[in-house]
Amino acid sequence: MGGPMSVNDDLPWIPLTLDLIRNADARNIPVIGHCLGGQLMAKAFGGTVGKNPVKEIGWGEVAATDAAKDWLGDTARFEAFHWHGETFTLPLGATRILQSAYCANQAFAHGPHLAMQCHVEMTDTMIRGWCQQWAAEKAPPSASVQTPEQMQENMEVRIAAMRTVADRIYGRWIKGLPSP
Repeated sequence: MGGPMSVNDDLPWIPLTLDLIRNADARNIPVIGHCLGGQLMAKAFGGTVGKNPVKEIGWGEVAATDAAKDWLGDTARFEAFHWHGETFTLPLGATRILQSAYCANQAFAHGPHLAMQCHVEMTDTMIRGWCQQWAAEKAPPSASVQTPEQMQENMEVRIAAMRTVADRIYGRWIKGLPSP
């Protein structure tokens, strides 16, 4: 999922996690990652992680690329939740499937794997909890950074709409899992 650390930090679990992702790839076991998880996947597959041009915090529209049809069906755009200051480059062999005005690489597919910068897994409890950490971000409100009040506005409707898209994404990813 996510976290306040960077995949570039010198933390003992990061190399182990990168190895775990590579091992799953070698065994054709699908991996899925959200935000930090997507960044770990990008780095494991040879991409890089660095500062995004702007912080992206709160609700924002993401757009499907032409290659996303297999993952999203006819969904061309939807509102996802964001909370990041870094992002990934696309590793060799990856296909961008989502992008936004503030972050070019919102999601990529790499074989059976799916890495996302955005969050489609959010619940109202998660959003309320994260909003309590908003001041620590030291990011003034802007076009790409919402206040906690803005993030919680119409939250139930936004989550329900996002859940419909998440169900499509997760349903497609599950198809890649090996049968028991």
